[in-house]
Amino acid sequence: MISRRQFSQALAVAGVAAPLVTAPAHATGSKPVWGEIKQVRAGLLDVGYAEMGPADGPVTILLHGWPYDIHSFADVAPALAAKGHRVLIPYLRGYGPTRFLHAHTKRNGQPAAVASDLIAFMDALKIRKATLAGFDWGARTACVTAALWPERVKALVSVSGYLIISLKANQEPLSPQAELGWWYQFYFATDRGEKGYTQNTYEFNKLIWKLASPQWNFDEATYARSATAWKNPDHVAVVIHNYRWRLQLAEGEHRYDGLERKLQTRPVITVPTITIASDFDGPNKPGTGYRDRFTGPYEHRILDGIGHNVPQEAPEAFTRAVLDV
Repeated sequence: MISRRQFSQALAVAGVAAPLVTAPAHATGSKPVWGEIKQVRAGLLDVGYAEMGPADGPVTILLHGWPYDIHSFADVAPALAAKGHRVLIPYLRGYGPTRFLHAHTKRNGQPAAVASDLIAFMDALKIRKATLAGFDWGARTACVTAALWPERVKALVSVSGYLIISLKANQEPLSPQAELGWWYQFYFATDRGEKGYTQNTYEFNKLIWKLASPQWNFDEATYARSATAWKNPDHVAVVIHNYRWRLQLAEGEHRYDGLERKLQTRPVITVPTITIASDFDGPNKPGTGYRDRFTGPYEHRILDGIGHNVPQEAPEAFTRAVLDV
């Protein structure tokens, strides 16, 4: 999900002004506009995904994070489809109807694995190149894909900027206040935390929503609609592995070692990019800390009064970034 610094900063912004963008109609938990969820076998997974727009339109893939799901794009997807985009919204591994094809496959949440899922998804649908747009795990997946496979990425929209993880940096302690924002990841590092997340997924993730987006007044129907995605039998295992791997408390898979070596060099991203910052990003809002990681056409946009779930809280602004990039 978010960085250690960013989450602690989110706790400090609860008193900011009301959102500039009001909650859209779909925030009431109404039926999604994309119809039935499709399935495709791709790499290690049978991927569940939504699709909208003309089959011959430019492809845009929207990527959700933790603890969210594809409904974060309930307003963005139809807006892009109306502009002629072919929009695809896959459930990440461990979410919704996406399933591992084999019981023995490691329930791995490391970013290189999730990005490899995306490339397999594109291959399965015979998509050579696509615009990638996402937030949280989705933005990280998009950044990793753009860095490792730039020939497959037409353009990039990334909430919170450059999110490729440095395992070395994650070993360095932060200030006590910053470590407070890391509480749930310390919790996940324990057996008690894994058990607690298993037993209390619904309540736990609602707390994360509130902390990450303190000005977003989502209703129960909106939350419950997304919460169905976490009933996936692999959800807890993938989430726990992701956060333990970040702190080097869990091993990755050797099949991704080559990719991880490249990612640990903090590779630049060369494709056209728009990064988006919100109140959630705190002092990182100006984006200066990661500007040098983007060497192609680039723009940074700041949204005031918006929390972490940018596409659902500010769908117009997110859609505009995808169209402009």
